Amino acid sequence: MMHSKSKAPNYPKSHLLAASGVAALLSLALLVFPSREVEAKKTFIDLKLESASEQIFSAPDSNSSASEDSPFARTGATGSNAETNDQRTPEEAIAEAKEAEIDALSKTVVVANGDTLSTVFAKVGLPSSEVHAVLASSKDAKQFSHLKIGQTLEFQLTDQGELASLRSKLNSLESLQLEKTTDGYAFKKEQIKPETTPVYAHGEIDSSLFLAAKRAGLSHNLTMDLANVFGYDIDFALDIRRGDSFEVIYEEKTVEGRRVGTGNILAARFTNRGKTYSAVRYTNKDGATSYYNADGTSMRKAFIRTPVDFARISSRFSNGRKHPILNKIRAHKGVDYAAPRGTPIKSAGDGKVLLAGRKGGYGNTVIIQHGQRYRTLYAHMQGFAKGVRNGSAVKQGQIIGYIGTTGLSTGPHLHYEFQVDGVHVDPLGLKLPMADPIAKNEKQRFLQLSQPLMARMDEEKATMLALSQQ
Repeated sequence: MMHSKSKAPNYPKSHLLAASGVAALLSLALLVFPSREVEAKKTFIDLKLESASEQIFSAPDSNSSASEDSPFARTGATGSNAETNDQRTPEEAIAEAKEAEIDALSKTVVVANGDTLSTVFAKVGLPSSEVHAVLASSKDAKQFSHLKIGQTLEFQLTDQGELASLRSKLNSLESLQLEKTTDGYAFKKEQIKPETTPVYAHGEIDSSLFLAAKRAGLSHNLTMDLANVFGYDIDFALDIRRGDSFEVIYEEKTVEGRRVGTGNILAARFTNRGKTYSAVRYTNKDGATSYYNADGTSMRKAFIRTPVDFARISSRFSNGRKHPILNKIRAHKGVDYAAPRGTPIKSAGDGKVLLAGRKGGYGNTVIIQHGQRYRTLYAHMQGFAKGVRNGSAVKQGQIIGYIGTTGLSTGPHLHYEFQVDGVHVDPLGLKLPMADPIAKNEKQRFLQLSQPLMARMDEEKATMLALSQQ
């Protein structure tokens, strides 16, 4: 039996060429689109498209979702992130570039130990000639040379690296500024106006006024002001006792909610040895400011009670005191205020200096005549204040000399005497003459100010008592 061989189909040559072309296209497609999943989710090239720009890819079908491997998915994600991260317009991008350029020209230096204006300028690349030009521009500009450790100087430079402006903050309320002009440099001192709020404080004394005031949140200066307000009625060197108390409404200054200082005492009450004194600050229609009792009588008197602030009285008035040096009984017709050497001594009232010089055992002494009836004496001074001499006029509270140990003295102190009609009197027990009260035509205006302040102190004190009893 004969077997016959089978022959391969004999396709036309044109068919073979077409098949070869299709195979080549498939091979190319596999190289470009390696993933079947990706391949399935793409629309192939439409060979019937005519323009070259159309022969890239048609958009994915709206009903199909692109996979993570899809070029469309990657392109879409990248485009989406870029759009999310950068929403700037061209104008905004230009503005940001300009700001970056400005920041590069801004320099800040914090003054360190040993720094001078020259070294600070050198740190930002400015020559010493620029320092001289700044300091020579005006007398005010020389304030920039008074540097303190920790002080911040903010420089703004020009594109050429020269000084355009300089700013330095002195404190919470003041700053210095210098700007380059066509004529040199223009200096300006900026003042920030703080907000002022009335604040209430209360304290009770168990050892000293200063400690009680500190616990109540009062500054040293505010404590001194409080003592000065009541200085006509209370001798804070002698009269203060445990259990004394005070209330005060004062101005608190703040900038952006931060406390930067205190202002005037608006109203106060001080209870000393069971007696309460009140004070209200009032400015009359003529612009004169003083303190008055709540009823409008003046706090100011012809004489202040104590010629030395917060000094310790070493010896009270006595007609039978044994003199510590002479060792015999001698009338001590005055008060001794012991205080550190150099402590200022103040004139008790307005008057004329009868003597500013040596006076036997009194040492360096000042005697002042106050009108016709009153005379005061201040002894054992270390020295006299400038301008205090025989015949000179002095004002109440004016510094006339300084505590020392000249004459017969065992230690630094002030010996103070007070005479009325030529007779020595105890200055601590003397009822001092009063100044004028509130004018009748301003009494109503004063009461409109004082009554709310007194009422607030009453309310605050009542609230504190209620809280303490809970």
